[in-house]
Amino acid sequence: MRVPPRCALVAAALSLLISACSSEPPPAPPPPAATIATPLQREVVDWDEYIGRFTADEDVQLVARVSGPIARVAFRDGGNVGKGQLLFVIDQRPFRAALAEAEASVASARAALVNAQAQATRGRELVGFDAISKEEADTLAANLRSARASLAAAQARRQQAQLDLSFTEVRAPISGRASSRMVDVGDFVSAGQTELTRIVRINPIRFSFDGAEAFYLKYIRQDAGGERRSSRYAPNPVEIQLADEPTFRWRGRMAFLNNGISPETGTITAYAMVDNPEGFLVPGMFGRARLLGSGTYKALLVPDEAIMTDQTRKLVFVLGKGNKVTPRPVQTGPMVEGLRVIREGIAPTERIVIDGLTRMQPGMVVTPRKGQIKARAKDDAPIARPISAPAPAQATAS
Repeated sequence: MRVPPRCALVAAALSLLISACSSEPPPAPPPPAATIATPLQREVVDWDEYIGRFTADEDVQLVARVSGPIARVAFRDGGNVGKGQLLFVIDQRPFRAALAEAEASVASARAALVNAQAQATRGRELVGFDAISKEEADTLAANLRSARASLAAAQARRQQAQLDLSFTEVRAPISGRASSRMVDVGDFVSAGQTELTRIVRINPIRFSFDGAEAFYLKYIRQDAGGERRSSRYAPNPVEIQLADEPTFRWRGRMAFLNNGISPETGTITAYAMVDNPEGFLVPGMFGRARLLGSGTYKALLVPDEAIMTDQTRKLVFVLGKGNKVTPRPVQTGPMVEGLRVIREGIAPTERIVIDGLTRMQPGMVVTPRKGQIKARAKDDAPIARPISAPAPAQATAS
């Protein structure tokens, strides 16, 4: 039997209504999964970063002490020289002649002294027999004193001539590395004016740098609290990295801290001594140094990606009761072994979210998945530059 079209539509609608009433609501989605782990614990030492320059421990400018033409150059430009090594010879002939003349003057003065002594002795004898007057005896005694003074003057002139002759041989006052010669054979040099060469001592070599006043205050307070001795009194370790090196391979010790802070720059000057037996380091070379910035303390380490930023705060999500996550403000520190130091905010036994943070909301229930925080590097993490001193730039685990 043929069903009218209107009846067919009514039947279809009734069928859909019955089907909708008999269906169940879809199940709720499961809680999102999150990797949970406890912080890694380490004993940490902070390091503060500085940029500085290597300078020679001794830098001597050699200047001619007598005038004359250069007769000989006895060293290689840029070569290493030992203390007392001959470097230059200035024409010695006029100085030898002056010394010979001084020697003759000494001989003449000595002969005059012998004669004056004999006359003074004879005068004392004669005055006892009233053979000469007292005034004549006094004159002979004065002649003796004058002869002695003349001999002393002649001897002084001879000594000066000997010094001038010795100054014609210019020798290295220290052991070190020479620069190029400033004069050649035949050049006339003037006493006290002409520079001959420079010598620098580069083993050990200095690493000089300037530190902010805030760092200085931090170190002084640490010294007062017994945490870290001031570099003014203790040879605190320094590690240095050159521009083309991946690690801090050069080791030194603090040797100097200035006695005041510059009012123009607000910094204090210091330097460390670094062994340089092969002479690889040279004055003027730049380096990045890290100076011991604290005593040893216990720290908690987490991955950087487990830390979120909420305007000015740093946050981590902590797993609580009922698998609910709660944001927790933390105070961060430098990088250690590829992980970030957490100074305050969490306990060593608390479990934090280290993966899946993009889906986290405060109070959200999650499905915890056990994880583990492991060291990612061996104390060679990138420098974490502090926003304001005196937060350290680096730390190492002991």
